Amino acid sequence: MVEQREHGARRATGPLLSVSVLLVGLVATVLTAAGLYSAQQDAAAKEMTKRHETALAAIRTETQRYRGLIETLAAGIVNDPELTWEDFDVATEPLVDADLIGAAPVAFVVAVPTAELERTQRLWRDRGSLGLTFRPDPSVDEHFFGVFVRKLDENEQGMRSGADGGAIEPLATTLRTARDTHRLTVSDAYVLMRDRQRPVAEQQESFIFAAPVWTRENTPRFLGWVASGLRGGTFLDRILSPLGQISGELISVDADQTRHTVAEWTGKGDRDLSRTGTVEVGPDQEWILETHGDSRQLAGAGWYLPAVALGGGLALTALLAWLVHVLATGRARARSQVEAATASLREAEAGSRRQAELLGAIMVTISDGVIVVDSRGAVLLENPAARRLLGIAQRPDGPEDWQEHYGAYRPDGRTPFPLEEMPLIRALGGESTDGVEVVIRNPAKPEGVLLSIDGRPLDPSAGEHGAVAVCRDITDLRRYESDLSIFAGVVAHDLKSPLALIRGHAELVLEDVPDGWPESADVRDGLRRIVRAVDRMDALIETLLAYSTARDAPLREVTVDPALMIREIIDERTTGLGTDQTPPRWSLEPLPPVRADPGMLRHVLDNLIGNAIKYVRAGTVPRVAVTGGPAGPGWVRIEVADSGIGIPDADKPHVFETFHRTEAAAGYAGTGLGLTICQRIVKRHGGEIGITDNPGGGTRFWFTLPAAETTEDSDMTGTDSGAPQDDEAVREALERALAERAALMEAARLPGLAMPPGPVPAGDPAPGRLRAPVPERRDN
Repeated sequence: MVEQREHGARRATGPLLSVSVLLVGLVATVLTAAGLYSAQQDAAAKEMTKRHETALAAIRTETQRYRGLIETLAAGIVNDPELTWEDFDVATEPLVDADLIGAAPVAFVVAVPTAELERTQRLWRDRGSLGLTFRPDPSVDEHFFGVFVRKLDENEQGMRSGADGGAIEPLATTLRTARDTHRLTVSDAYVLMRDRQRPVAEQQESFIFAAPVWTRENTPRFLGWVASGLRGGTFLDRILSPLGQISGELISVDADQTRHTVAEWTGKGDRDLSRTGTVEVGPDQEWILETHGDSRQLAGAGWYLPAVALGGGLALTALLAWLVHVLATGRARARSQVEAATASLREAEAGSRRQAELLGAIMVTISDGVIVVDSRGAVLLENPAARRLLGIAQRPDGPEDWQEHYGAYRPDGRTPFPLEEMPLIRALGGESTDGVEVVIRNPAKPEGVLLSIDGRPLDPSAGEHGAVAVCRDITDLRRYESDLSIFAGVVAHDLKSPLALIRGHAELVLEDVPDGWPESADVRDGLRRIVRAVDRMDALIETLLAYSTARDAPLREVTVDPALMIREIIDERTTGLGTDQTPPRWSLEPLPPVRADPGMLRHVLDNLIGNAIKYVRAGTVPRVAVTGGPAGPGWVRIEVADSGIGIPDADKPHVFETFHRTEAAAGYAGTGLGLTICQRIVKRHGGEIGITDNPGGGTRFWFTLPAAETTEDSDMTGTDSGAPQDDEAVREALERALAERAALMEAARLPGLAMPPGPVPAGDPAPGRLRAPVPERRDN
């Protein structure tokens, strides 16, 4: 009887478990469907917010871009007080390609009193505004006329010039406010004069952006305004149409704080979701953007998903209940499956153990040091190679003790390495670093070792926030590079010496060619070609030597006055010009002192100024303008602008690549290495270099350098008695190598040639350091 009851209880266990699973599954399915519906509503709200924020960001970006272009155009016109139509046409050309959304034509507007109407009309006609006829409004005393008008859209309808804006209140108020405040002003919404000629259905309200043009004299003179309209309907259409399935209104808050709907965009669906945001377009003016959307049409808001989840959940619940019933009634089968699963887990555990042992063996075997720290900077893992490279096996208490504990210094071996610049600390902040050089000097490493360290944030799969660093010993590599620099200098010197002999022989023969000889003209021409070829080879050797040493030559940083150096460079360049070449026109603003290697800085400035003088169109006077000023705390920005042939936009990202030359520069001499060397030098100083178009035509190069500290005692001559010891060692080694070759060159020297009889003078810079290129030789 007892056995039958136990057997019946076991038989009833399966159905009871199945029913329990079924009930739990039903409850979970209903709750899941309800949660999914709620999540879909939240997703629709978030998507609406995202699209609204995107529209707001687009409006802010476009209005700021619009303001920036108008202000830039006004700033450019200030430099041309005798503005003509040709000047205005050239200045406004970039606005045509700027694709300004909803932009009306841009115009140069002048204010004319009634008594000056005839004289002012004649003046602007003489400056190129053909057919200009003022049509003054008799109701106002001050008239506003657009004397130059440039269409930004080829589909724009024409309009007679000379219309008076003085009687149009929003326009007149905006122009006067801009003139009085000396800054760009945006008008209240109104229908532009040129749009009033269109049918009423096509008219739309617009805004006027007006930038005043004041001269930069001690007593500024007002010249006029650069003004352009922004059509609200077209603007809102282009902003909201890509977002799809949302509607919106652009509302202007006028000067009297009244809200005025400027434009509307109607999307599909209902408006059960709404968002509002403001856009500041001026110091005292803002626009309001209201957007609406249909939650059913937004991403993730399909009504059928909860039903599908409910149906699928019920099906899965029924399937699970059936499986439970099968498992409960098939005890042996369940036991077999559990045993198989257990065996699989054991095998996986064994595999994981083998993987861990393999990883440990790899960490012990590799020669690169690997260090892993947690989010607090505590060391989690340190392989034997890391302990061997660092020289200290004992782990520090925290990151604040790393510098003193390990003896970490900058590559100069004297300056303690700042904690915030260490690769592991930067990696904990989410920044990846490569090739950070650190000198480790401690009791275990008394002579010091130079390490190259790469830092990375720890992969999230580790389950813990941390960082990993890989370090390798590059002491021998740096010594090899130093020897290679010396070798490059010796090779360059040995190559230049035969060239000097060749040039000397050619010049001597050129002087001895008899005038009455029938082939004397051909011989002289051939000899001059030899001399020019030698000069080109000499310049190429100098360039290649600068290119090979720009990265590794020791820096001798001192306080330098760049303005003084620029004047010397321009004087040298001007002196080196032939009689048939026009001297360049140049301007130089006062520049802050910088902290740099004088030779390397001179090479950068000489290259950029030389390019500005060289790359000009035939018959054009070169123009060079050097400006500069602070570029953030501790940095100085220097700009070199020219009026040359310019650089196409497609070539701008590649101009600093090795041997890259544009098609326009094919007819000019050059190796394609000058800008590459400039980039290397600027990066060696920790700065940046770039290129932009010059608003007046041509190119504008800019670069940044560390600013000189005002408390330093160093002078402004570019000399420094405290040169690094490694620089002196390179200089001495090169001088010894050159001295050994002086005797060999003595025998090959021609009479009368100026060759050094002995070792290189102590004042001659070592090839390991860059020298500014000398002016190009020119044959008379």
